[in-house]
Amino acid sequence: MLSGERPILEAVALTKHFAGRRRLFGRPAAVRAVDGVSLRVRRGETLALVGESGSGKSTLGRLMLDLMPPTAGDVLYAGRNVGALPAAERRALRRELGIVFQDPFASLNPRMSVADIVGEPIWLQGDLSRADRRAEASALLRRVGLRPEHGDRYPHEFSGGQRQRIGIARALASRPKLLLGDEPVSALDVSVQAQVVNLLEDLKAEFGLTLLVVAHGLGVIRHMSDRVAVMYLGQIVELAPVDALFDDPLHPYAQALLASAPNPSPRARKARVLLEGDIPSATRPPPGCRFHTRCPHVRPVCRELQPALEEVAGGGLAAGGRAVACHFWAELAGAGAGARAALPSPAFARRLALFEARSKAAAPAEPAPSRGPAP
Repeated sequence: MLSGERPILEAVALTKHFAGRRRLFGRPAAVRAVDGVSLRVRRGETLALVGESGSGKSTLGRLMLDLMPPTAGDVLYAGRNVGALPAAERRALRRELGIVFQDPFASLNPRMSVADIVGEPIWLQGDLSRADRRAEASALLRRVGLRPEHGDRYPHEFSGGQRQRIGIARALASRPKLLLGDEPVSALDVSVQAQVVNLLEDLKAEFGLTLLVVAHGLGVIRHMSDRVAVMYLGQIVELAPVDALFDDPLHPYAQALLASAPNPSPRARKARVLLEGDIPSATRPPPGCRFHTRCPHVRPVCRELQPALEEVAGGGLAAGGRAVACHFWAELAGAGAGARAALPSPAFARRLALFEARSKAAAPAEPAPSRGPAP
């Protein structure tokens, strides 16, 4: 995508809070699954969302596909505000958005044949006869590596990898322009994962798809992604091209996440980054930087001021630039190329000056020194 081209999908200050458990006294605390995320998906790219369980990746993906209403913020598809569209235009828009779910068995109706499962989106969005729908479904099954006669069978008669191929065929039935893969290979064996990933890449090139992938496997992400958004506790902490992120992660959480990935080479040596404790509760996120409770480089300002996601390199975020939400990313990045070219953020310099002035004003005054008795 060119820098001036409009993104195919955009989240603007997107927020999703879920009602918490009821308490005997007081109001239930809301679960802040996604908290003020702004993100652009460029046309034709593969953008990955990565982070620990509970970081809000799947919720963000479903919000961007209009599968659940946001608490606040907007979703723009090709420049149009999805939430403000009339019902008829909103239904038509869903033809251009597809999803592949994590569990390839739970996402398929066990009482429907494979031909009916794949043909249902065609029937809902067109006026084709049953014979034409079946022919279209057979063509899609062939394209994902299954045989046309498989259309007469039911989901329980297939392996996990075959069921995921059925789910992919169903997602392609409406000829979408953007496809969300919500952990599309996490429930599959390693050998089958490679087959499904290669299939998705082939289909992306053939159908001109844009992919938004939610994943845990860092190897899968590096293989198929163009850019990566690292999420922590409902917010994006780093956004970067895939090679730049894996070669020189800037945020301490991204560094720890990549250091935890196993390396198949026995001679490979990686710096160990140990994180103590678990991810905090999304009902009571920490003040300031949300990662400060586990960050090995935490400083007083991190507990008070929340860092903004600010551009640090590249020709602008819309053109695939890089951004990080850390006050001291340049200092902690070591000898990486990004750190050598870094300049202090003017916005952070202003926030730090205000923080130091406030801390100085709140500090107790030192007592005046005693002069002692006069000679």
